Amino acid sequence: MATIDVERTGTSPSLPDGPKLPKAVQTLLFMTARHKFVPRWRQRYGEAFTIRLSFGGGRNVVIISRPEHIREVFAGAPEGFHAGESNRVLAPVMGEHSVLIQDGEDHKRSRKRLMPAFNGAALRGYGEMMTTLAEKCADVLPVGRPFEMHRQMNDVTLEIILRVVFGMTDEHRLAELRPTIRRLVNIGPVAVFGWASPRLRRYWPWKRNQGDLNAADALIYKEIAARRTVDDLAERTDVLSRLLVADPDMADIELRDHMMTLLLAGHETTATALAWSFHELARNPDVLRRAQQAADTGDEEYLSAVAKEAMRLRPVVLAVGRKLTEDTTVAGMRLPSGTVISPSIALVHADDTLHPAPGDFQPERFIGHGPEAGTWIPFGGGVRRCIGASFSVQEAAAVLQAVLSRYDVRPDRERPEPGKMRNITMVPTRGARVILTPR
Repeated sequence: MATIDVERTGTSPSLPDGPKLPKAVQTLLFMTARHKFVPRWRQRYGEAFTIRLSFGGGRNVVIISRPEHIREVFAGAPEGFHAGESNRVLAPVMGEHSVLIQDGEDHKRSRKRLMPAFNGAALRGYGEMMTTLAEKCADVLPVGRPFEMHRQMNDVTLEIILRVVFGMTDEHRLAELRPTIRRLVNIGPVAVFGWASPRLRRYWPWKRNQGDLNAADALIYKEIAARRTVDDLAERTDVLSRLLVADPDMADIELRDHMMTLLLAGHETTATALAWSFHELARNPDVLRRAQQAADTGDEEYLSAVAKEAMRLRPVVLAVGRKLTEDTTVAGMRLPSGTVISPSIALVHADDTLHPAPGDFQPERFIGHGPEAGTWIPFGGGVRRCIGASFSVQEAAAVLQAVLSRYDVRPDRERPEPGKMRNITMVPTRGARVILTPR
C-alpha cells in the first residue's frame, strides 16, 4: 500500500494525491460503485487521498480511514467543520431546516428540539409499540419459499416510523403515504443527481421523483394541520406531537423538514441493516442458533450486537463528510478551505488491524464492551452523531426477536449477495433473499 506523509503541516494548503480520471468519471464511479473503487484507490494512493466530484458546484473530497484522524474530525469545532454543507445534495428532499443540512446555531437549535424525543425515557415508551408492530410483521412473513427480506423490513420500519415518530392513525392518509415513501427511497444513484439539478427535474425519471416528493409533502402538511387541532396533543408521545407541544408556533415548513428527515433517514437505513442481519444469520448457522436463543430469552444485548455487527460488516452508508470553512490542518495535512474531509465508514469497518477477521460475522465483538472510538461509525460521530442511533438499534433488536423466536432462516443460495448502491445507501443486490420455516 502507498503511504502518506501525515506530518505534512506546511503553511500552504494542498490536497493529497488521488485518481487522475476526469472529474465526470470520478463522480459517476463514486455515485454508482464507490464500494468497489474506494478500497482500490486507498490501496494505490494511501490512507488519505482526494477524489474530485462535479456535483454541488464541484468539490474536492479527501477520504480518510485511520481512527485517530476520524476522531480528530468528529471532535472538530462545528463552525470549522460543516456537515450540513457536505450534505447539500440532500437539501431538495430533506429541506433547509433538516438537521442533516443545517450547520452552526441553526443545527444546534434543531438538534436540541429533537433530542428529547430520542432520550432514554422516550425510547422506553416506544418499546411496546415497536414490539407490537414487529410481531405483526413477523406473523405474516412468507414461509417455505424464497422472498426478499429487504422489502419486508422496509415495510415494518416504515410502519414503526409512521406510528411512533409521526403518530399517524388516519388509515386513508397512511395508505396514501406508504407507497409514496417507498417510491421516494427506491431510486438508483444516478437519480440522486436530479435532487441537485432543477433542470433535470423536467425529464423522466427525475420528473416522476419530484412528483412523488410533492405528493409526500402534501400528505405530511395535511397531517401537521390535523395534529394542530387535536384536543389531546399534550398527552401524545410521538415526535410530531412533542415538537408541537414544545413550540406551537413552529412553522409548518420546519416541521415538515424534521419529519421528512426522520422518515427518510430513519426507516430505510434500519431496514437495510436488518436485511443484512438476516442475510448473514442465514449463512452462519452457529450465530443463528445463538441469536434464536437470545430471542427466546429476551437477551436484547445479543440481538443488538447482531444488528451492530451487520452494520459493521455491511455498512449501509459508506462515508460521512465535513466541509472545511477555512484552511485547516487535519490528519497532519494542511487542507484548503472548501475541502470535504470524509471519514470512510466502509474502510474503517473492514480494517483487519481494528477488527480481526473483518470478513467474518461475529456479534460477540459488541458484547460486554463498546468499540474503540473511531472504529465503528455507522451513525457518524461528534455533535453530528445521528440522534436516532439508539432508536434504530432498539428497533432492530425488536424485529430480530420477533422473527427469530418464530422462524429458522436459511439462504435461497449459499453464495452471499454483493451490495449495490441505491440512492445513497448500500443494499443487498437481490434483496437479501432468504427462506423461513417455522421453528
